[in-house]
Amino acid sequence: MLVAAGIFLSRIAGLVRDRVFAHYFGNSDAADAFRAALRIPNFLQNLFGEGVLSASFIPVYANLLAREKEEEAGRVAGAVFAILALLTSTLVLAGVVATPLLIALIAPGFTGPKRELTVSLVRVLFPGAGLLVLSAWCLGILNSHRRFFLSYSVPVLWNLAMIAALVGYGPHVDQNRLAGIVAWASVAGSAAQFLAQLPVVLRLVPSLKIQLATQLGSVRTVMANFVPVFVSRGVVQLSAYIDSIIASWLPAGAVSALAYAQTIYLLPVSLFGMAVSASELPAMSSAVGSDEEIAAWLRKRLAGGLRRIAFLVIPSVVAFIALGDIIAGAIYQGGKFSHADSLYVWGILAGSGVGLLASTQGRLYSSAFYALKDTRTPLRFAVIRVALTTALGYLAALQLPGVLGFDARWGVAGLTASAGVSGWIEFVLLRRALKARIGADPAGAAYLLRLWGSAVVAAAATWAIKLQVPPAMNPIVLATTTLVPFGLIYLAIAGVKNLKR
Repeated sequence: MLVAAGIFLSRIAGLVRDRVFAHYFGNSDAADAFRAALRIPNFLQNLFGEGVLSASFIPVYANLLAREKEEEAGRVAGAVFAILALLTSTLVLAGVVATPLLIALIAPGFTGPKRELTVSLVRVLFPGAGLLVLSAWCLGILNSHRRFFLSYSVPVLWNLAMIAALVGYGPHVDQNRLAGIVAWASVAGSAAQFLAQLPVVLRLVPSLKIQLATQLGSVRTVMANFVPVFVSRGVVQLSAYIDSIIASWLPAGAVSALAYAQTIYLLPVSLFGMAVSASELPAMSSAVGSDEEIAAWLRKRLAGGLRRIAFLVIPSVVAFIALGDIIAGAIYQGGKFSHADSLYVWGILAGSGVGLLASTQGRLYSSAFYALKDTRTPLRFAVIRVALTTALGYLAALQLPGVLGFDARWGVAGLTASAGVSGWIEFVLLRRALKARIGADPAGAAYLLRLWGSAVVAAAATWAIKLQVPPAMNPIVLATTTLVPFGLIYLAIAGVKNLKR
C-alpha cells in the first residue's frame, strides 16, 4: 500500500505534467522532439536504475539485513554506489559527446530543425539521467529497509520542476525554446529527487563506506547478478527504442501520441504491477531455511501477489479498450490537444491493453526468479519477447495499415498491440519455468473469469451512461460521470474481499 501510495502521487504528478505539456505542445514537431529526447538518456537510467538494482542489489542487501550483518551490508551498499557513480559518469560524458550518432540510431525519421532540436535536448537531459540512477540506488536501500513511501513519492519533485517551467514560460516563449527550458528543469528535478532521499539513507546505513570494495563476496554476487539483468533490461529498453524508431517513420504526431498513451498505460503497471512486485521482492529475498521451505514461502507470496494484481489490472484493461477516449480526453484534452487527438490516443491505448495483465504479472514472476538469485532465466525470455516485438511491430505498424486500407498514422496502435502479444508469450514462459522450479500455481481460472465478467458488465453499464450524456460535455465532467460508476460497479460485482486475499 505504501508503494502504491507513493507511485500514485508521482504518477498523478506525471499526468498533470503531461496535461500541461499537451496544452502547450499538442502533437507538434517540438513535442515529438522532446519525447524522443527524453527517451534516449532514460535508456541509461533504466539500464542502471531501479530495475537492475532491484534484481541484483536488493536480494543480496536484504538477505544480509535478514541475517543481521549490518556492517557488511553497509560496505556492499557503498561499493555499489561507487561502481554506479563511476559507470554513469563515464556514460553520461560519452552520451553527451555522441548525441548526434544516437539520434541517427534512435530517430532516423527526424530531419532538419526537428533533429537539431532533439540533439540539443538530449545533451541537456543526459546529466539528469545520471542523477536518477543514483536516486535508484537510494530506492534500493530504502526498499530493503521497508521504507517504501519516500522512495516512490520523490519523483513528484521531478514532475513539479517541469510543471513549474511549463506554466512559468509556456505562455511567453515559442515551443522550441520552451522545450529547452523544460529540459533544464528536468535536470534540476533529478537533483532534487536524489538529494531528498540521501539524508534518510545515511541514517539507515551508518556503516556506509563509499569505496570500490570489489573483493567482497557479496559485492561480487551483486556484480554477477548485475550483468544478466543489465542485458535483460537492455534488450527490453531496446524494444522500446525499436518502437520509437518505427513510430518516427509514421506521420507527424505518432511519437508524441505514443508517449501520451504510454503515460496512461504505465499508471496501472506502476500502481499495481510495480507496487506488488517491488514490495514482494525484499520479502521474497529474506526467506531462509531449506530449499522446500523457501519454495513454500515463495509460492505463498506469489499466489497472493498474482491475485491482487489481477483484481486491480483486469478492470484497467477493459477500461483502456472500452473507455480509452474518456480517459485520454480527461487527462489531455484542452489547448492544442483536440478531441481527435483523444481518439487517436485511445486507439493506441487499446492496443496497449492487450498485454497489460501479462506485463504486470510478469514483473512478479521475474521478482521471484530474482529472489532465487536466478537472473538468467528472465533474460532468456526477455530476448524472445524483444525479437517477437520487433518482427510483429514492423509488420503491424508499417505493413498492415496499407494492406487493410487504414491511414498510416494508425500503425502506432498496431505497434502497441503487437507488443502486448509478445508480452503474453513471455508471461507464459516465465510462469511455466517458475512452476517447474517451485511448483507455483496461478491465481485460478474461476477467479479470473469472475474478474473479467465483472469488468465487462461494468463497462457495458458505463457505455449506457455515456450514450445519455451530451456530446459536448466537458471531458473531466464526462470522466467523473462515467469512470466513477465503472469502478463502483466493478467493485460491487467482483467483491472487495478478493483484494485482501
